Amino acid sequence: MNIAVIGLGIIGGSFCKAIKKYTDHYVIGINRTAETAQKALEIGAIDEIGTNESLGKADIIILAMYPQADIDFIEKNGTHIKKGAIVTDASGIKSAICPKLKELSEKFGFIFIGSHPMAGKETNGFDVSDSELYKNASYIITPCGAEQKYVDVLSSLAKSIGFTTIKITTPEEHDRMIAFTSQLPHVLACAYVLSPCCPNHNGFSAGSYRDVSRVANINSKLWSELFLENKEPLIKELDILIENITAIINAVKSEDKEALTDLLEQGHKVKESLGE
Repeated sequence: MNIAVIGLGIIGGSFCKAIKKYTDHYVIGINRTAETAQKALEIGAIDEIGTNESLGKADIIILAMYPQADIDFIEKNGTHIKKGAIVTDASGIKSAICPKLKELSEKFGFIFIGSHPMAGKETNGFDVSDSELYKNASYIITPCGAEQKYVDVLSSLAKSIGFTTIKITTPEEHDRMIAFTSQLPHVLACAYVLSPCCPNHNGFSAGSYRDVSRVANINSKLWSELFLENKEPLIKELDILIENITAIINAVKSEDKEALTDLLEQGHKVKESLGE
């Protein structure tokens, strides 16, 4: 197949490198910065630097840009996409973009399937993209009404480049769970390192500091967009977090050791029951 990847950052670049390493598919790379596309070509991560017109020969198109940029790209270039091609995104939110991309698929005649590779790093850009990024990772698919045969094609591609878990869900369920598993930890990490103690942590910190603060090394522009486009599910999770923290604060303030122990034990039991 011919596969076009739009946006050669860490996610798009890793798709290119993995597809080239593990499959025989032909990879077309399109990127806003010409130097990055040229670098991808020179190291063999792509077979061709694409133009908007070359979208017409792609069987699968992977949109690996910011959510709104994905929509803008299709609105501008949808006429170049061949009928029946599969278009998927790699965005961390779904409800805010899937309806629009589904509408555009009906307008231009392609097949839209939402997706989200559950993988990444704390750094960004093509230079840190990795053919092994998706090894043993989870790939979430929101079919958005696409026929099973097209979902199977996308699932097969994902498995061929290292994904071991394929999760099929709705945009709404995706966003609700991602608010908890991904967005909330990023909020927590950023809030944590805003403490005036943080600059002086050296010599006082070990694994706990690293575990909590790791994802504070954040792409603020991207994550601001993701947070705001998933506003309601994220607020619900933040409210729960605040409620739980408040209960612990109150127990500490009142020196209620029994209540504090019970709260901590509840957390311990939840984690233990998950076998993690």
